[in-house]
Amino acid sequence: MTIAAVIEEKLLAAFSPLHLDVINESHQHNVPPGSESHFKVIIVSKQFEGQRLIKRHRAINSILAAELAESIHALALHTYTEKEWETYYAEHTPLSPKCLGGGQ
Repeated sequence: MTIAAVIEEKLLAAFSPLHLDVINESHQHNVPPGSESHFKVIIVSKQFEGQRLIKRHRAINSILAAELAESIHALALHTYTEKEWETYYAEHTPLSPKCLGGGQ
């Protein structure tokens, strides 16, 4: 199973998201072709209602602790409530920054 598939499976089980994108952005970085080390996650969940951003991110980091320790080098998290998603972010999801590669 790919790292992306593991991330997706775990987040689906833990958060029952209304929307979930797991995007492998490794190709944008200074890594070998076919790598799975840099990801962007866009997740919309009712569980995020009333939660500050840091609590949302901590919850995801906890679920993905093993992958963060072993496989994932970078994880961009975009976590939204249903209202946040519908009113703005569905059409304005932030782009990931360009990789400077190896400390450049």
